Amino acid sequence: MEKEITYHSTNTYSTLFSLTLKTNKIWLVFHGIGYLSRYFIRFFQELDPTTNYVIAPQAPSKYYKDFSYKKIGSSWLTKENTTIEIENNLQYIHAIFTKEEIPLEKELVVIGYSQGVSMASRWIANYKINPSYFFIISGAFPKELNQKHFLHLTNTSKLIHIVGENDPYFEKKNIELEKLRVGQILPNIRFKTHPGGHELNLNSIVEEIK
Repeated sequence: MEKEITYHSTNTYSTLFSLTLKTNKIWLVFHGIGYLSRYFIRFFQELDPTTNYVIAPQAPSKYYKDFSYKKIGSSWLTKENTTIEIENNLQYIHAIFTKEEIPLEKELVVIGYSQGVSMASRWIANYKINPSYFFIISGAFPKELNQKHFLHLTNTSKLIHIVGENDPYFEKKNIELEKLRVGQILPNIRFKTHPGGHELNLNSIVEEIK
């Protein structure tokens, strides 16, 4: 018999730069499968440290990536106990958001990359977050979410879907089907590409932010 128990858990997360009076953009960035937050956050080192503050949550499930037992990756979810894991992750993510005490007047930039799209989207939907920018990058949108989950978004939220033109994980016909589905859920979303593959291209993000 499989049973269930609730207990207190602790996890880390990473930050880049400092939150000061000069900061005008807070970035909440969700890494993909295989990353650790402290390495993923390095993709944002080129941002202006004076005006930007970056927060990278850490997926809780860690594993060794090879048989040398040196390289470690992590995953947000698997097919095992998915519903429970989603709820655990959402509570963890919102605990970070609460602890950081992000001022309401700051612009919030939410980025979901690869598997991180699933958690970023669900967090925005479940906690009724209204970000200034929401980037969906090289990842699949959760199947259980629909347009009703995002009615709280205002016209001030800029929604951008980005995928690499040479992404080996997505066939072009599947990309078009995904764009059609996401476009029905988020009617105001814009779609764009970058010339790379399955990667986070910072330039394609920055040029969308005024």
